[in-house]
Amino acid sequence: MKAKGVIDSLNFSSSDLEALFVKEDYNIEIVKSIGVFEPKRWKEAFNNSLTRNIVEAKILHTSTGLELPIKRHSRSQTKQTLEFAGLHGYNEKSKFLSVLLKELWSDIQDEVITRLDVAIDFKGKIPSRVIKELYKNRIPFQWINSTYLKTENETKKNYQINILLYPKHKKENLDYELERLEFSFGSGYFRSVYKIKELAKVYEKIAKTIKRFTGLEVAIKPL
Repeated sequence: MKAKGVIDSLNFSSSDLEALFVKEDYNIEIVKSIGVFEPKRWKEAFNNSLTRNIVEAKILHTSTGLELPIKRHSRSQTKQTLEFAGLHGYNEKSKFLSVLLKELWSDIQDEVITRLDVAIDFKGKIPSRVIKELYKNRIPFQWINSTYLKTENETKKNYQINILLYPKHKKENLDYELERLEFSFGSGYFRSVYKIKELAKVYEKIAKTIKRFTGLEVAIKPL
């Protein structure tokens, strides 16, 4: 069975990240740093709490109204990570995110990929044979409208591969049924260092992994 995959989220790290945003179109708000700690502001912007391993947190504001998280983690304090989350949605925010990424594209080719989320959307239900294959290696855990597929010994955080299923049409108030199967590949999955300019190699690696889990032949649409 063939399917189309799209990149929904892309995180990359850089030792000089903020240099990309020195133009008037951008503004960087400090949320956590020396002498600054505004966890409520972070929660307001991203609906997530500031975890202890985030030693520095900032919000990138763009002229189109986007707010993107910039983090510096305790395990890699010489680099900042920028998160592009929700690149393939059915809303205006996704369009603005895609435009911003294209504007930055030539300048970020040597940045290191730290996370990549691949989404596969199905009009109607996700095929039962795909669900059956997924359940062979993962245990379903229901949380609100989403089903998270966990390994037997998995704790709260999986740094390699996270898998979830959810009704995309409910999250975006679409007038037709659309279910999403999403694979999130974290830093533990990549092992080797991959840069943005090496995404073609990453797509090939990811497609093989998705096939192993689902039986799907996935063609991933390049960014």
